[in-house]
Amino acid sequence: MARSPRHRRSRTLSQNFLTDRATAARFVRSARPDPTGLLLEVGPGKGALTTALAPHCRELRAYEIDSGLVPELRSTLAASPHVRVYERDFVTVRPPREPFAVVGNVPFSRTAGIVDWCLGASALTDATLITQLEYARKRTGDFGCWSLRTVETWPCVEWRLLGRIGRREFRPVPRVDAGVLRVERRPRPLLPAAQLADYRRLVAVGFAGVGGSLYASLHRSGHPRRRLDAAFDAARVDRAEIVAFVPPGAWLTLHAVLSRS
Repeated sequence: MARSPRHRRSRTLSQNFLTDRATAARFVRSARPDPTGLLLEVGPGKGALTTALAPHCRELRAYEIDSGLVPELRSTLAASPHVRVYERDFVTVRPPREPFAVVGNVPFSRTAGIVDWCLGASALTDATLITQLEYARKRTGDFGCWSLRTVETWPCVEWRLLGRIGRREFRPVPRVDAGVLRVERRPRPLLPAAQLADYRRLVAVGFAGVGGSLYASLHRSGHPRRRLDAAFDAARVDRAEIVAFVPPGAWLTLHAVLSRS
């Protein structure tokens, strides 16, 4: 069956457009946009989320990389002057200085870069993103294990899986289901700023995996066994545990005990 140029471009840009209005409405409820706040949307596409979000914020800036979609999108939103559509690659945008939130149906192939952009934006309050389900589950510990990115950012950021969206609610239909990922900056970090660098170094050493188990890796990096035993007992982590299965809360306890003079 021949594919249209529009379909081929969607595949090239990893675009899967949300088609169900009820799902868009549920997404808005999950995102909880501030009615007095600034909202940035990644890849508005044909405007399914944009039109649903528009009544719920003071200002909405939508960034669409596909030039072919921009004219119709602007026409659709012409009656909403507080919504501006930019023909721009989202990750090239300079983050606002004022507090803001991010929303979007993220191209699966570009998820990591967009999430990194969000994490690097100091004024970001939260990001609610439709991602590949596996990515959302991996980042939120839904598989029973945690990634390096989740653990290293945990003192400052909370990661949550808010729901699942079946693949047939998108066009073109992707090969896998999607998840709604919430990345929320904590109003108050779980560690003082002065301790964050040491915490991240500890996490980096643990995930380097030079000793097999987390205990062995930390011991080989120079931590004495007596201190490690006290830390693992306090965190209730087995000495043979593999690093990916150590939850973020346990890492905070390990850091607290190992950092004592």
